Parts: sequence; C-alpha cells; structure tokens
Amino acid sequence: MVSGAASFAKKFHVPEIIIGLTIVAMGTSAPEMVVNLVSGSKGLDDVIFGNIIGSSLFNLLLILGIAGIVRPLRVHSNTVWREIPFSLALCLVFFILVNDVFFFGSSENGIGKLDGILLLLCFGGFLFYIFRSVKRNKSPLEFPDETKNYTNLTTFLMIFGGIAGLVIGGRMVVDHSVEIARNMAISEKMIGLTILAAGTSLPELATSVVAAYKGKADIAIGNVIGSNIFNISLILGVNGLIRPINYNTEFNTDMLFLIAGSLMLFVFMFTFSKKKLDRWESAIYLLIFIAYMIFVFSRK
Repeated sequence: MVSGAASFAKKFHVPEIIIGLTIVAMGTSAPEMVVNLVSGSKGLDDVIFGNIIGSSLFNLLLILGIAGIVRPLRVHSNTVWREIPFSLALCLVFFILVNDVFFFGSSENGIGKLDGILLLLCFGGFLFYIFRSVKRNKSPLEFPDETKNYTNLTTFLMIFGGIAGLVIGGRMVVDHSVEIARNMAISEKMIGLTILAAGTSLPELATSVVAAYKGKADIAIGNVIGSNIFNISLILGVNGLIRPINYNTEFNTDMLFLIAGSLMLFVFMFTFSKKKLDRWESAIYLLIFIAYMIFVFSRK
C-alpha cells in the first residue's frame, strides 16, 4: 500500500502528506469504522469510546514512537501549523462534547445527533482543506529516485489490495481477541481501550513503520494524524448520527492522555531539530505508552 500510494503521489503530482492524510489514513481506519458500527448496532457504547480513544492513543504514542525510532520523521510546515493543531483542536472538541453534564448542565453525558452532525462537519472541513491544499500546490514536487512509477492499474491495485489485506488481517485479530477477552470476563471498557484498540491499529502500525523505513515520513506521520482525525470526526460522527451514545466519564483520564500526547507532538516540532520527530522524542512517546498501559491494567 505504501509503494502504491507513493507511486500515486508521483504520478499525479500530489504531495505525499496529502496521500497519507487521506487515502492511506482512510484505508487504515477502516477496521475502526467496521468495529464501531457493529458495536453501535449492539449497544456497546463503552466499546465504541474505548476503541476510538484507545486506537488514537496507540496511533500517537506507540506507532509514532516506533516509526520515529526506525527513522526520524521530518515534518512539513503545513503539517506543523495546520494538521497537527487541527488534530489537537478536534481532541478538545471531542472532550467537551462528551462531557455534557459538566460543560452544558445536561442530565447525561454522550454523543447525540447534533454532536454527530458537528463532528461530520469538522470532517468535511478537513477534507475541504486537504483538497484546497492540492489545488494550491503548483510548485514542482521532488520525489526520491527509488520511488517507482507503476502503471495506473498496478498503482490502484497495490493501494486497494494493501488496504483490503490490512482490513482483513485487523478484523481477524479483533474477532479472536474479543472472544478471548470475553471468555476471561474482561469489561467492555477494557476490551475497547486495549485489545480492540491494538487490533484495529495494526494497519496504522504496519503502514507507518514501513513508510518510515522507506523514508516516506510524510505518509507515516500523515497516516497517524489523518487516522486520529477520521476516528473522532468521521467514525464517531457517523455513530452519533445513527443513535445517541452514552459516555462513561471514567474515559476522561484516557482523554487527557490523548490531549496531552497531541499537544506534545506540536511541542516536539520546536525542540532540538525543528519540524522533526527525533528518535529521543519518539522514545519518550514509547515510555509514555508503557506507563499508560500500566495505568490502564492497574486500575479497576
């Protein structure tokens, strides 16, 4: 999928960061969409929120941590000043929308239809920004010599064949993990935050690490940022539009981890090597992820 996406970018003169933020991010977010729609139809609200928050944390802390250690990720100015702040702002909007009792004095917390519409509008605004960026980009793009230019058919087969393989693999991991977890009497909240989050984040992990190894930093970091934006705005928006989802305030601590991690990514862009996620910064992400996992399994 990474090779096909890079070929697409070179063939149609589209910046690789745009490919990472859209085609690759949407493809690797497909497992989260499938799992959350199924969970929503069964009324498993804790699984929905646990999967979205947990998957976003896995993307940010674990995947960027590993990808940045494999190869430091250099980030473009637009990503630093626009995509990363958009992702952070969306996390804050998510936190406000689900805590209705505290912020709006409502009788219960959750995502309703109006919240779902607002999140989908955020998603639409993000796509509008992406496609405007493509139209504005008139400067010639430079691609590494090793970026192969496949035929149109081969390029699209590689992208969608890769996405299909990732979705099937992620789905198999999720199905069997949930069955094992339920046999061990683990709560829905824990299933969503850990097993499901890990399973549905496998496509992002595979894609971003391979992209980093191949020197496609824009695809690697664009995939993570784009996937988190899709998880919150598109997937949660669609679920909220279908039916109201009740929110468990025990997730607030996990949400604060997500907000802090998103803020750290922005700060990292200005420390030491500017506009670059260095190996030591990636190592900090990994250490925070380990600490978070210890925290999750130690609490009830």
